[in-house]
Amino acid sequence: MGKGTRNALLGFVAGAAAGALTGILVAPEKGAKTRKKISKKVKNVSKDITETLGEKVDNLKDSVNDAVHEMKGKAAKAEEKVNQKVNATADKAKAAAN
Repeated sequence: MGKGTRNALLGFVAGAAAGALTGILVAPEKGAKTRKKISKKVKNVSKDITETLGEKVDNLKDSVNDAVHEMKGKAAKAEEKVNQKVNATADKAKAAAN
């Protein structure tokens, strides 16, 4: 996830939380009811953030796994080419020695 995307997401979540909290605090209700609403909103926002971050972590894991798999394939191809060149050089040296 890019830095700009992360900042935008955090800004959105913070703005939504601040707006919800302001709305609850300004509403003319009893303190106990207001505290329950705040608690519920905090739990909901926390759940949303956890789900979003979980999805982002899963996507990052997939990307890293794909990159590792690709690099392993490239390394295997490079190793094969090196082995072919070593064998070809060894064959030439044997032929020159005979």
